[in-house]
Amino acid sequence: MANLPVLLNRGDTIGIVTLGSPLSADVIDSRLRLLQGMGFSVKLGRYVYAQNGFLAGTDQERASDLMAMFLDPQVKLILPTRGGVGVAGILPYLDYASIAAHPKLLSGYSDITVLLNVLAQTAGLITLQSLLLLDFRSDTPSYNYDQFFAATSVLSATRQIRNPADMPLVGRVPGRVTAPLVGGNLTSFVDTLGTPYEIDTKGKILLLEDTHEPVNTIFRYLNHLKLAGKLADCAGIVMGQCTACEDAYGVSYSRLIDEFLVPLGKPLLVNLASAHGLYKAAIPIGALVELDATNAALTVMQPTIRLS
Repeated sequence: MANLPVLLNRGDTIGIVTLGSPLSADVIDSRLRLLQGMGFSVKLGRYVYAQNGFLAGTDQERASDLMAMFLDPQVKLILPTRGGVGVAGILPYLDYASIAAHPKLLSGYSDITVLLNVLAQTAGLITLQSLLLLDFRSDTPSYNYDQFFAATSVLSATRQIRNPADMPLVGRVPGRVTAPLVGGNLTSFVDTLGTPYEIDTKGKILLLEDTHEPVNTIFRYLNHLKLAGKLADCAGIVMGQCTACEDAYGVSYSRLIDEFLVPLGKPLLVNLASAHGLYKAAIPIGALVELDATNAALTVMQPTIRLS
């Protein structure tokens, strides 16, 4: 059974943590001011500003900040500053039973999606592939805020995830399937294969996206998932954007999808506004979703937040 977090209201407290790579204090502080200007209170993790090379503090320090936010009754939403690398390092240090007993809204993308999926698998928690703290800035598209607040603050039995009007979803292999949705950043998931935290795709709808990788590297990662049985296991596939992913050997990202994923014959939806792209849909990880590739539609089929 899904473990639903409580919805977010203006005036609530948002817990800020840095779980992977560090973010500069100037950027963090400017984003905090915008959140506060929206009417939210903020509470900072002890190691939000920490830097240990390409990580923000040790694995144990970053994990302790996340656990403190889950256990803090004032905090309604946990918002990582950014993704980057290293989020998987905190996983052995989390208390999953306590997290399950204290469900909270948690939003993020990039390397954060490793955490989102592990919490879905171990604590039944529905989380969001959606905004990070760094996205709360004056030039963020209104679409992104509309998606984020629709998912975190509006009670709804169903919610259709729509792209911006000038960015159509495209069905590449027709079919309709309803199943829990898992996934997120392709690069991050490949790193977890063969560990206790690898993604479970059996009977699930698998969402994938990436950024700043050449297409031959995306092929390598997709092939790794295929050899690991993850593509055979899944019930359907949703491909997000691959932002700034350069063609390789004359092969584009769209051609790779056509030649690698279409032959699998599973319902396939492409071009979802997601994560590293300019436009970011709010995707509930762990929620029951209908993938209708025949009509190019993606619909959340269950409530993903509760009133109290």
